[in-house]
Amino acid sequence: MSAFFLNSDVQGYNNATVRKRRKIVVSCPKGLSPFLSREVLSLGFPVVAETVSTVTTEGTFDDTLRLNMFLRTGHHVLYHLNDFEANSPGGLYDGIYAIKWEEYIPKDSYLCVSSSVSHYSINDSRYANMRCKDAIVDRIRAKTGRRPDSGPSRGGVVVFFHWKEAHCSVYLDTSGESLSKRGYRKIPLQAPLQETLAAALITAVGWDSNSHFINPMCGSGTLAIEAALIGLKKAPGIIRENFAFMHLKGFDPLLWKHIKEDSLGLSREEPGGRIIATDINPAAVEGARRNAEYAGVSGVIEFKTCDFADTPVPDGGGIVLINPEYGERMGEGKNLSYIYKGIGDFLKQRCKGYTGCVFTGNPALAKMIGLRPKRRFQFFNGTIECRLIQYDLYEGSKKTRRSGDNAKG
Repeated sequence: MSAFFLNSDVQGYNNATVRKRRKIVVSCPKGLSPFLSREVLSLGFPVVAETVSTVTTEGTFDDTLRLNMFLRTGHHVLYHLNDFEANSPGGLYDGIYAIKWEEYIPKDSYLCVSSSVSHYSINDSRYANMRCKDAIVDRIRAKTGRRPDSGPSRGGVVVFFHWKEAHCSVYLDTSGESLSKRGYRKIPLQAPLQETLAAALITAVGWDSNSHFINPMCGSGTLAIEAALIGLKKAPGIIRENFAFMHLKGFDPLLWKHIKEDSLGLSREEPGGRIIATDINPAAVEGARRNAEYAGVSGVIEFKTCDFADTPVPDGGGIVLINPEYGERMGEGKNLSYIYKGIGDFLKQRCKGYTGCVFTGNPALAKMIGLRPKRRFQFFNGTIECRLIQYDLYEGSKKTRRSGDNAKG
């Protein structure tokens, strides 16, 4: 039974309306939707539709709490409220005003409105956001005698609408701040990798959490920390203190407590392999260590200050994942060629029996690695088109390995 609107005294409370299954749209960075779809399915939800940056499922409002807790590659969990036709800002206002906002938003709350707008009458989406906000607060004031405060902060109630041509869809953004903001990255350092992207990279390379995970050039530690969260089966939302759904009428803290307890029951004390993160910059290593402490995973990550070529690589195999500079934001590409060549030497000489992976936004530099890729995956790091390049690093030559396999047959 849904815990949303458990209080039957809420004005306008309608059990049948708020407890039925609705469309839920989960947004994600461009290109991550295949990984998000797998997550949604693994949590027991259907995948109704998929675009390059969204996955649509369905469920009750309670289900949005679970999605916010467990999704690693999603950004915003959007709970659908209504669709209507709007041909002008006035039509937008009327359609928004018709929704029973007094059933969802406390009169003394804080409201933020965001949108995706493509309509001939709108030159600046901020104007559409203002009309939407006006309609919501006018409705609540008319029904309750008071109106919520509003502004740009996503720390309270968040409403999202998508207005394209004449069609408008309205949602409660149950996440508020992006789910990529787990709450552990207190020391980001330079050019940090987004948490959701890091989780997708680890998923793409196929790390099973029972082998070793080696992360030279760890920077602020995002890849190693996300690997630790995955290896421990620790829900990414467990340490975050604020979600937008907490500010809506009928939010049940006891239900959220049970979801947190369930997530802890699924976790394990240690991963099956070692997680090793290194960087030549002592400040980066210290920052990564502190971030890992905030995430509650510092005990399972081995940090070391050293050149990437001196990173410890234990026997047993696993994944080596490196995110070197691209020459786009942090330096000139021509000065990085020797680093990429060194990465190739490190993978060939030190990482036999592993799968080597390099994530880069500079294809010319990637050629300097000098290894034949097994697979390439396309990703976007912000606006930069990137490739995750995967290499099989055989014990001995590939020819010798194949001969040995044939002999066993």
